[in-house]
Amino acid sequence: MSKKRTGVLAFEDGSVFRGTSFGAQRTVLGEAVFNTSMTGYQEILTDPSYFGQIVTMTAPQIGNYGVNPGDEESSGPKVSGFIVRDLSPVTSNWQSAEDLDSYLSRNGIPGVSGVDTRTITKRLRVHGALKACISTEDISDAEAVEKAKSWGGIVGADYVKEVTCAAPFVWDPDGLSKTPFTVPGTLLEPPVIDRPQIKIVAFDLGAKFNIYRKLRYHGFEVEVVPAATTAEEVMERSPSGLFLSNGPGDPSAVTYVHKTVATLIEKLPTFGICLGHQMLTHALGAETFKLKFGHRGGNQPVKNMETGKVSITSQNHGFASTKENLENRGAIVTEINLNDGTVEGLRHKELPVFSVQYHPEASPGPHDSDPLFDDFYELVRKNS
Repeated sequence: MSKKRTGVLAFEDGSVFRGTSFGAQRTVLGEAVFNTSMTGYQEILTDPSYFGQIVTMTAPQIGNYGVNPGDEESSGPKVSGFIVRDLSPVTSNWQSAEDLDSYLSRNGIPGVSGVDTRTITKRLRVHGALKACISTEDISDAEAVEKAKSWGGIVGADYVKEVTCAAPFVWDPDGLSKTPFTVPGTLLEPPVIDRPQIKIVAFDLGAKFNIYRKLRYHGFEVEVVPAATTAEEVMERSPSGLFLSNGPGDPSAVTYVHKTVATLIEKLPTFGICLGHQMLTHALGAETFKLKFGHRGGNQPVKNMETGKVSITSQNHGFASTKENLENRGAIVTEINLNDGTVEGLRHKELPVFSVQYHPEASPGPHDSDPLFDDFYELVRKNS
């Protein structure tokens, strides 16, 4: 019987958790965070917003339905490391193409299982997101702690440049993959949306693929551009609207995007999601701040202050917009998080511009937030 490899998770505060390693044999550094979703671990692993982070799942068993190419939200895993209570020894799903251990190993991502994820989560809730080291190699506790302390941290870090696309491209030009996943003949079958196609430019700040799928499904022709694209280069493409995607890192560090967006919102109807919401915040001259431990999970309640409606949302962010700054710079705060009162949405008083901090494309609720894509289509149509 082969001996199980040990793995270690160490925090900057000196706390150490040892368990069984899986995935790649590596030592990496990052910001330790937790996600409260019950399912969707592959989408979490491949979400570019997690670049530079070591993610702990609060759900006790992970890996039971395996991994498949259709559930990837980017070109592969973007997390630095992965922590779970129990790594399922069984993979059982008709779509499964690979087990989680093999998938992470193939993509160079280290993981640790068999640790007390409740204790880890509580520590992060009490002390806030911490600098961390995860290692599946043979290093001591003291060495792991020192490595965690040495990491530079996420504040001030521009990770967008690490995950944005290398060159412009048109998403799904033939419309072959725009229809959402369905089982034909069941209630899951989505309605057919037959609309004139409207061309928009989408800034890839670390976008999830399903955002592009949703935009395409709801009637948009989507041309994706890298984050460093200038306002002049965008307008040369003659779009009718502008979309700003999610992404990783500190929103205040991506100053070149702030400048570009500030110019473009004067010319184009605009919709932003997550980091895109924060880019709009900075473009309007307002500020963002770091949350203690962030919002990461599929069960975040958000109240629309204009309609009174409460939606269950999927979220993944560690920074938030400052409410007072926004209201002093022409924006109306349209939605708030019911757990802590932070800003979850904005609308400009005069410009055709709006955004949300959460992820409507992740199908929370499961369809609570879908109308946002219809709202964007109507906004662009009316202002084209």
